[in-house]
Amino acid sequence: MCQLLVGSYCFASGSATDTAQVATLDRTVPAHSLSHGRTESGSAVIIDHTDEAVSVTIDGSRVPTLADAEAEGNATGGASDVLYFDNSSLPGAGKSGDAPAAGSLPFSIERLLERAIAYRLIDGGVALVGNRSGVLSSVARGRISGASGAPAIDDRTIFDLASLTKVIATAPAVMKLLDQGKIALADPISRWFPEFANPGHEELTVLSLLTHTSGLDDVGVSPDQPMESAVHKAAAQKLRARPNSRFHYADINFILLGELVHRVSGEPLNQFCQEQIYGPLNATNTMFLPPKTLAASIAPTWGGGVGNVQDPNARRLGGVAGHAGLFSTALDLSRFARMMLNGGMLDERRILSEQVVTQMTSPYLANNGAVLRGLGWDISSPYSAPRGSLFSAGSFGHTGYSGSSIWIDPKQDLFVILLTNRIDYHNTHAFNQLRRDVSTMAAATYRAGGGGALQLASLSTDVLHEVTRAMQSTPRLVKTASWSGRGGKHLARGKRACKSDRILARSGRRGVRSAAVSRASRTAKTAAARTARTASSRTATGKSANAAKKKKGGRRA
Repeated sequence: MCQLLVGSYCFASGSATDTAQVATLDRTVPAHSLSHGRTESGSAVIIDHTDEAVSVTIDGSRVPTLADAEAEGNATGGASDVLYFDNSSLPGAGKSGDAPAAGSLPFSIERLLERAIAYRLIDGGVALVGNRSGVLSSVARGRISGASGAPAIDDRTIFDLASLTKVIATAPAVMKLLDQGKIALADPISRWFPEFANPGHEELTVLSLLTHTSGLDDVGVSPDQPMESAVHKAAAQKLRARPNSRFHYADINFILLGELVHRVSGEPLNQFCQEQIYGPLNATNTMFLPPKTLAASIAPTWGGGVGNVQDPNARRLGGVAGHAGLFSTALDLSRFARMMLNGGMLDERRILSEQVVTQMTSPYLANNGAVLRGLGWDISSPYSAPRGSLFSAGSFGHTGYSGSSIWIDPKQDLFVILLTNRIDYHNTHAFNQLRRDVSTMAAATYRAGGGGALQLASLSTDVLHEVTRAMQSTPRLVKTASWSGRGGKHLARGKRACKSDRILARSGRRGVRSAAVSRASRTAKTAAARTARTASSRTATGKSANAAKKKKGGRRA
């Protein structure tokens, strides 16, 4: 009996909706059967599976297949605003008891990229998977732009990294200064920015900027004197929360850190990174302000020109900024990821000290333990979905708005890099699902190959089902192994951290946790308890007053 693996995806195409609808099943479905499920928005789904075809209805209406969509697109000159069911990637008919062949695996990195191109999320992209020893797999699909005759993308195509700049340039540059004894994490930023030497900002430190716990909000950068305007606007703010207590992702933190590198080292951020990081790393295509001679190798991500950074604040800052502006290739980023997995070394050259790498990737608590951040790196927060379902809880990574992401797992000795020229900036859900699925697929195939190869042909029936189950786990709940080696549940959207995460973070098993964060966490808990007692007291007082009014015949408003 042919089996339809768990997981039938229905995608939104065009502008009808910004949220992809995913119809999921919790079991395998035999041929010649009906199965009932629901989309993420709650619509009723019926999946009719026969040996020849799979059809889907949502709330009584048949969902066109991808073939229908392509025919309609060819007839009308573009995609229409309806839902399409992609049955081209599902296993077809087969002999009784057969597992799907590797070539018909419903989820593969190749198919994920092809589907993202078909649904106009991206013009093209490259996914690279590797470990500390080298590159294991590199998959590229599509072209650097939608222009006729545009070159095909490969792992040497140069992309605008957007916010990956924070962890590939600024954070390691700051940590190099720490390594050199020129700064300390506990240093107040007013040491280099006198504008912050005012009441309410004295607790702002290098650490609070690196962990996005400064309490600062983003600011607009003025075209005239852009850095000065950014600093003055930031210093004039009333903080959202006490530093080191609440996580709030803001570019201004890394704009300030990029300028800090300049003021401490005496060199602009791009020059410092080239001399201290990319040169020794032999990352020859990683740079700010790529020259026009490389234009043919650059995937444009916005309409303002090839090689121009997409982020408007970074453009006003001259293309060199701590939060955005870096360009690189998948191959160069693989060298950076390998360096991190090797404790700061690559090809017998020391880039960062092992202690610095540990500090960067250790968990720092915020939001009473609900958010875990490294120094620049994301560990467990509302932005952690790209880790996928099978990366370890102790893994770390980051994303970039232009369509980039990187996730590194020291426990499994694995990393995955995704670079795309994203063209749909509205369907965030679908794009995050692409990031998440690529990571899950990479980890699953890596495990299947024994940690040494990514060959789909070697996947067993059990692994095929593991991959499919992993790909079908809801985006809100991801089952992972905890740092302590025990199984646990991790909420990928950062609703709360798993218990083992919090225990390990408190124990400092992966590094010394910031005393400032610890104090802030205790202070926040004390304040919360005080507030609860006050509220309880007020409630009791209110009840007494209400009882007295009733006794007198009165009525509470």
